Amino acid sequence: MKTILKHNKTKIAAFLMAVGLASCQKSIDIQPISNVPVDNYYRNYKEVNNALTGCYNGMQGPLYSEWMFTELRSDNSKQGVPNSTNVVNAELNALDMFTLNPFHERVYDYWLATYNNIRSVNYVLRSLGVTYENKQIVIGNGSAQMTQAEANKVVGEALFLRAYHNFNLVRLFGGTFLMDKPFTPQEAKLKDKSSVQDLYDFIIADLKKANEVFPNIAFTATSVADLGRANIWASKSLLAKVYLTLGGTYKSDALTLLNDVIDHSGYGLLTSYADVFSITNEMNKEIIFAVRYKAGGLGIGSPFANLFAPTGSGNAVVNNDGNGYNFPTEEMKTIYKVGDKRKEATIAQYTSTKPYVKKFLSQVSLRYDAENDFPVIRFSDVLLMKAEAIGFDGVNGEAVGLINKVRERAGAADYGSNTDFTSKFYKYPASGAAALSDAESFRKALLNERRIELAFENQRYFDILRQPDATQIIKDHFALEFATHYSKITPPITLVALQANVTQDRLLLPIPQKEIDKNDQLKIGQNAGY
Repeated sequence: MKTILKHNKTKIAAFLMAVGLASCQKSIDIQPISNVPVDNYYRNYKEVNNALTGCYNGMQGPLYSEWMFTELRSDNSKQGVPNSTNVVNAELNALDMFTLNPFHERVYDYWLATYNNIRSVNYVLRSLGVTYENKQIVIGNGSAQMTQAEANKVVGEALFLRAYHNFNLVRLFGGTFLMDKPFTPQEAKLKDKSSVQDLYDFIIADLKKANEVFPNIAFTATSVADLGRANIWASKSLLAKVYLTLGGTYKSDALTLLNDVIDHSGYGLLTSYADVFSITNEMNKEIIFAVRYKAGGLGIGSPFANLFAPTGSGNAVVNNDGNGYNFPTEEMKTIYKVGDKRKEATIAQYTSTKPYVKKFLSQVSLRYDAENDFPVIRFSDVLLMKAEAIGFDGVNGEAVGLINKVRERAGAADYGSNTDFTSKFYKYPASGAAALSDAESFRKALLNERRIELAFENQRYFDILRQPDATQIIKDHFALEFATHYSKITPPITLVALQANVTQDRLLLPIPQKEIDKNDQLKIGQNAGY
């Protein structure tokens, strides 16, 4: 059985018009969650579980545009038609070039989609008596009647989903609105932005409580019906990433969690990198958590096959043509060394000027209706997070060994006495010029490995944000691509002006101006730099 999560490409005013809980044989619609009055509660496990499935469904709304903020604003992709005056391409250029303003519609769409789903999750949690008090999650008596085991599972899943959304919000926007329960529109207007620290306290509290209540079940013992739902290993992995983002002494907490996932979860690397993303091998042992899709004209297929396929390709790449979005940069086309099997699974070339992302591509009968799930947490990510949590511990240390484990799966051979390490694909040796012999070379190698391993999985920008030279990485990307791409942008811009757009403040997105303007109760502050 596959949990079906609905894709919605429209504005969020009609965001959760239907909720699916489905296998290949059936689909069940319930009352739209976004229309549940604040005085209504779910009454039993079936109603709560159906509502929770709607929350999984609701993850597709933000994901539709998430690549614009995590890949396009990084050095992985760009808007592919530099001289275009098309409105959509102009919007993409504004994100890509850090020239956006607070009125950007795609930013507002993402904001609404995310907060709508947080609201839906909060209805589920309220029905189970879950509250947030003094930086702790408290579970009281809810209105829904079910067994303790059922309640624990639902609470764990709902807390994970809420933490996932808030973690993305705080990384993209900084201080946002801490919504710990359902609010009426008027109540929401009285909520001011919370600090970044308060939001991280909230996220950590959600994930810690999820880790307490989730059943401790290994991947190999997971029921078919639960594949695709959050579990304790997804929650621990996400909390580890939260700790790595906070850095400092939190890294040791991350390492404890990551060791637990690696040693006890039952997840692991597949032999073949390409098989990780195969539609015939979904929810395999490497996929700790993914947003799920289902093809077949049900309105719940993945849009990314068509969104990312090249424009003007007709049916040559995927049926019904492509939009040409998430266009790989020149550097991404050349970053893979000879022998790295990940390139074949990640990037393809339609014409000499039209590369495209193929990682989420399967054939479709209808436009925007592919089968491919979208990975959120993979086991290889966990291994590389552990390397980051350990830090450089020597050329023969465990951290370098973890990078090499990921590289070996991708086809890296032992270096030996070869002298072409810069062009061919090898594991890092323990000595010589190619060895990772200090903390800085290790940091850069790890960042590069994450870039290649997790390419176009919406991880790159967040990885850049964790670096001390985040703004410089983007500026260097602009310099590399300027002659072939950015110099041809309409209206024209100089490299100096383009690089000047990238400031520490503007690494964050602006708070949507519509959110600020519609509040007649509080004056909401805009992010610095906008």
